[in-house]
Amino acid sequence: MVTYEDIAEMFMNAAEATGLSAHPEFWLNTQSLEREFACALHPGPCEEADQRATCTVSFAWGPLDTVLAAEGAEGVCDFFHEPDEDCPHLHTENVPPLILDLAYTLPMEHIALEHLNLRQLARTLKLRASEHSSRAGETRPSIALSLGETSMETEALTLQQRVELPLWDPEGMNAYHTGSNGAERRAGHLNLRRGRANDAEQPHPEEWLPHLLAEVAEDISRVVIALEEMRSLGQGGAYGPERQN
Repeated sequence: MVTYEDIAEMFMNAAEATGLSAHPEFWLNTQSLEREFACALHPGPCEEADQRATCTVSFAWGPLDTVLAAEGAEGVCDFFHEPDEDCPHLHTENVPPLILDLAYTLPMEHIALEHLNLRQLARTLKLRASEHSSRAGETRPSIALSLGETSMETEALTLQQRVELPLWDPEGMNAYHTGSNGAERRAGHLNLRRGRANDAEQPHPEEWLPHLLAEVAEDISRVVIALEEMRSLGQGGAYGPERQN
C-alpha cells in the first residue's frame, strides 16, 4: 500500500522527467496530524521564476489516509469498536480519490483594461489549458488586477485545476477491493478487509500511480508552455477590446 511519502516521491520523479524546475515543500499539522505536500514547478532557471509561468501542485493527506494505507478498513474499526464482520466500515464504496490541486500563475505586464478583452482572454486561457489537460476534471481561469496610476491594470493570469486520482481501484476509483463480483458491487458491499484478503486480490496502487502522476506532470508542462504563449499574445494586443459596429 502506498503512503504519503511514496506519493510525494512518485510525483517528484514524474516532475523531474518534464524538465521543469521543482521545489517541493512538506508540512505536518501537529494537532490534526494532517500532512500536506506542495511543489512549485516552473521552466527555466530559478532566478527567472518570478517572470515565468509557474504551477503549484498540492495535496492533503489526513490521519484517516494514513490508517487506511497502513491497516486497511479494519484499522478504522480499531478506533471505535472491535472488528465485526457486519461493520459498515468493511462494506463501503465511499472511499475518496486523492485530490491534486493545481494552481497556475503567469505574471503579466501591467496593461490597462481598456486595451484588453478580458472575457475573450479568460475564455482562450481556459480552452488552451483544457486542451492540454488529459486528467483535470475542471478548469477555472481568472485574471488578477491591480490599481495603476490612472486605472485598473492586469497583473497576472491565474488558473485553477482539480485532478482526482484513484488510490485504491484504478477501474472504479471508489473501492479498495477489486475481487468482489458484480452483484456485491451493485449492492454496495465490497470486502475491504485488506489484512486478511488474499494478496492476489488486493489492489496495488504503486503499480498504476506512477503512470498517472507522470500524465499529470506532462499535462502541467504542456499547460505551462501554453501559458507562456498566452502572455505573448495578450501583450501583443491579440485580445484587445472588441470593435463596436
